[in-house]
Amino acid sequence: MPGWEPHTVTSSELIDPAPVAALAALFDDGLPVPGPGDELPPMWHWVALPRWPVSSLIGADGHPVRGGFLPPVELPRRMFAGGEVRWHSEIHVGETVRRVSRVESVTEKSGRSGKLVVVVVSTRLYRDGGELALDERQDLIYREAGPAAPATADPADAAALTPAGAPLRRAGDTEWDFATDPTLLMRFSAATANAHRIHYDWPYATRVEGYPGLVVHGPLITLAAAEVHRLAGRTGRPAGLRHRNRAPLFCAQSARFRIEPGDAPGPRIDLLGPGGDAHATVEIDLG
Repeated sequence: MPGWEPHTVTSSELIDPAPVAALAALFDDGLPVPGPGDELPPMWHWVALPRWPVSSLIGADGHPVRGGFLPPVELPRRMFAGGEVRWHSEIHVGETVRRVSRVESVTEKSGRSGKLVVVVVSTRLYRDGGELALDERQDLIYREAGPAAPATADPADAAALTPAGAPLRRAGDTEWDFATDPTLLMRFSAATANAHRIHYDWPYATRVEGYPGLVVHGPLITLAAAEVHRLAGRTGRPAGLRHRNRAPLFCAQSARFRIEPGDAPGPRIDLLGPGGDAHATVEIDLG
């Protein structure tokens, strides 16, 4: 892309106990709240290390203006498609880590829904002293907008939903229901410094980007799947985790996590949507 080059961003950051406690309150699942000195649960670094851009750098969609760290992709829909995390060392709440991030590739493609751009971002976290703790790849997809929802659609429909309560509820030996409402999405957006308007702004989500309703965050789905793994009794740190979002889940849609044996050296957790189709898949590598 003319005028833009990938560059490495390095920062020293605190694993702040406050957002960690906020995520524990959001899940409200009865597990102990990780405090200073405790090992950070798998994938909780997404909440423990939020990045808050200054207001003048926020674009119309709520994300930082493109052309800085991320490339200046003109396609309006940004989707969190998946990725992989490998753990090399434990990370503790209250310690300071060095984060090193870089855009590894930008690939333009054409799919059934039109043009799309795939952006791959790598992030590494180093503990004090230089020890590599975590190595991560995230896949972002940019797409064309869908058709706008009818002007007669009532945004009050989203606000009138019955409160969902705790998002994870055991439904069987290997299954957990996943309940969402606008309040949950707003709280997760705040906890992760994610201002993307498709998660809380009903008119924007439906009339600008063309979704049928508020979109459940891809990172929230992955984090909830990792939490299901802990609720099933696996409280230790895995060797790795692969996650893939196959289709968007919309606010208040019925959904259920199901733990399957999987082909990897660990379980697979599928998020089944209203029709029983897999909307997301998380594979746990126990090493």
